[in-house]
Amino acid sequence: MIRNSLMAAAFCWAAASTAHADPTPDAGSHNELRVCADPSDLPFSNDKQEGFENKIAQRLAKDLGETASFYWFPDSQGFVKATIRAHHCDIIMGTVEGNEGLATTVPYYETGYMLVSRTADNLKSTAIGDPALQGARIGLIARTPPTDLVVEHNLLERVHSYPLVVDTRVEHPTRQMLQDLVDKKIDVALVWGPFAGYYIKHDHLPLKAVPMDAENSRVPLRFKIVMAVRPADGALLKRVNDAIAKDQAGIAAIVDDFGVPRING
Repeated sequence: MIRNSLMAAAFCWAAASTAHADPTPDAGSHNELRVCADPSDLPFSNDKQEGFENKIAQRLAKDLGETASFYWFPDSQGFVKATIRAHHCDIIMGTVEGNEGLATTVPYYETGYMLVSRTADNLKSTAIGDPALQGARIGLIARTPPTDLVVEHNLLERVHSYPLVVDTRVEHPTRQMLQDLVDKKIDVALVWGPFAGYYIKHDHLPLKAVPMDAENSRVPLRFKIVMAVRPADGALLKRVNDAIAKDQAGIAAIVDDFGVPRING
């Protein structure tokens, strides 16, 4: 999932209360695509199936001639073990290659970390090392990749850090950070693209987001997003790859509708 694979943290909920039992052990049910998903992680997913990953899963299932069903479990430490490895579901949306030894599909979009500023400031910067940001107060989520970039630039004293380890049912630190930016409590925010784009569009925030420049650093800031299945489920992997290839425009339209910035190349 995005939070585990890309935001580089483990945060824990009482998972048993939100998961439901699924007795079917085999992948590739004849009429349903069983998706592992977080019940409270918009814009990605929720148990009302309002997230863009929910929408993509539903569209993918339709392309496969199936119906999407969801096994709900918080995207926390142990997510993979408790969901796909336990055979409660067969596919994980929104991850990256190499996620706990799973087999991954072709990418279905690419995104990254954004440098977010107030639209009225007309800021042109894409890198935190830009002299134009000298003295700027920087907001970021703790332990995410931009933190390493900030350390490389010796800018920690200018950082306002927001927690990564939260219960997303009641806390939304990225949304709070963006509100602090609007309220001029910070000057720029370094934000994971899907969150930045979604909140700016959904909440009509007077902010703009541009892809961050890694400035020749080895810190990864851009990621190709894939889906994952168990290594033994090669037939399902092939079917999903074929569906992604045939419906790239439809998938992109869903991503764009949620304001998620797509990066090409």
